Amino acid sequence: MRVAAALRAKGGEEFAKPGNIIEVKFVKGESLSLTASRLLALMILAAGGDAWEDKPHRMRKADIRRGHKGNERITDMLQELHRTLFAVDDKSWRGKKATTLFSLISRSREETEEDGGEAGWIEWEFTPDARKLIQASETYAVLNRQAVLGFRSNYALRLYELGALRLHRRQATWRGDMTALRAALGVPPEVYTDFAQLRRKVLEKAKAEIDQLAHFRVEWREIRQGRTVSEIEFRFEPKDAPELIATVDELERHSGGRRQRREGTVEVVSLAPPALPAAKAEKVAKATDLTFPSGSIRFGSEELAAIARRSGGGWDIDLIADGFRGQMGDRLEKLRGAKLISSWTGFCEGWVTRRGRA
Repeated sequence: MRVAAALRAKGGEEFAKPGNIIEVKFVKGESLSLTASRLLALMILAAGGDAWEDKPHRMRKADIRRGHKGNERITDMLQELHRTLFAVDDKSWRGKKATTLFSLISRSREETEEDGGEAGWIEWEFTPDARKLIQASETYAVLNRQAVLGFRSNYALRLYELGALRLHRRQATWRGDMTALRAALGVPPEVYTDFAQLRRKVLEKAKAEIDQLAHFRVEWREIRQGRTVSEIEFRFEPKDAPELIATVDELERHSGGRRQRREGTVEVVSLAPPALPAAKAEKVAKATDLTFPSGSIRFGSEELAAIARRSGGGWDIDLIADGFRGQMGDRLEKLRGAKLISSWTGFCEGWVTRRGRA
């Protein structure tokens, strides 16, 4: 919750989602749709470090609709969150193993009367069980709002959250049998019963989206007993700086044509960007002023130095900076603003993944 509060205060597109919520199990035969999963992620983002508190949280409908003119889908998503049951391993009053079933939200309120151009708000409260789960979580995943809203496969979104949760652990992997895999991704037991179908319809599509939109890549290994796939192991690896630049570029593009760009079947046409309002233009201009220094980043580059201290695993920040310069080469001169921040952050995280903590 401290991390969630810090990210919210910082602003930007990143937010923290508790590991306990990411790894919560669906009751057999149930799972959230893609739109409801997105709404839950936005609720976590909006609640920030207050998600564990017994209080209502609020969000504008305009932040959910993403350009849709009608609000009827929001009603459907809220109703789905209310009726979906989740399960966690627990202990009974006698100390025996037990399973607790619960919902994530206890009540919600949706404004149905629009005030002029105002699209209205929704208000909700997390259930006591959900708040307890959030508060007790000792792990978290840092997610990107644009990526969450950009996924077109619910399985990709689920795998993205699992990967973000494990990315910076000593072993950035997830391993389980077919039952655990279906539970983790929310694949119903009667769907894609043949593993070849599961691989083609779920895993390959999820990997393609994650490799395009996430700040890491995913690979998997199939463990067999005879000719049958009995287990699967996912491995998550942070992208290097050039790959992160391409990811940031893709997230800033319109989602139309994203699949074609991923598959390399679209022609790229350059258009002049539209003029920005004066206030926004000033903000963008300030952001694009940031460049990577040629000398030490300890002086005059506070933001870059802070990222290295936070994400560099205790290594000397100038040593990491030299490695970044070596990898980027001449491309570093053209790297500015948000793209520089994203690439530098990813490089620092990848440095720790490859070398361990100092």
